[in-house]
Amino acid sequence: MAQVLQNPGEDDAHIVQQQFQRVLFSVQRQQQSLPEVSSALAHFIKILTAQQDWLFHCYRVPGLPRTNNALEQYFGSAKRYERRVSGQKSASPSLVIRGHVRLVAAAATRKGLIRPQDLQPTKMEHWRAVRQELEHRQETRRLQSRFRRTPQACLAQFEADWDKLILPP
Repeated sequence: MAQVLQNPGEDDAHIVQQQFQRVLFSVQRQQQSLPEVSSALAHFIKILTAQQDWLFHCYRVPGLPRTNNALEQYFGSAKRYERRVSGQKSASPSLVIRGHVRLVAAAATRKGLIRPQDLQPTKMEHWRAVRQELEHRQETRRLQSRFRRTPQACLAQFEADWDKLILPP
């Protein structure tokens, strides 16, 4: 199956899927003759059958990589770096708030030296939109901690806001 999915001949998605179906059918035939691994093969066949549409998608789209290993490695290294910096086992809340900006910055620093001129925004409206989104995420995070600190006051404020929405002046 791995040899078929490697597709060394760069065949069309339809041809790769037909070859894969042949291999899958031969595995199904051999399943009965291997009772010690029969249940594992049944599960394997069930999962492959359910995922077939997505399994061959990379052969239909030109330039689409067959695996996302590089992307997984990129996010894994960013997560590992975040854990080393913070000393926490899980990612910090700031990664959720500023994650997309920080991940791009981390990827850019791997490419080489960044000069001060590279940090100057070229499109101010785009920069302002990103800043506004970051501030909105930060405010959402801040409101979550407000409830944890003073739940009674926060609930009273929610009720007052609700009354304003329901009962117009």
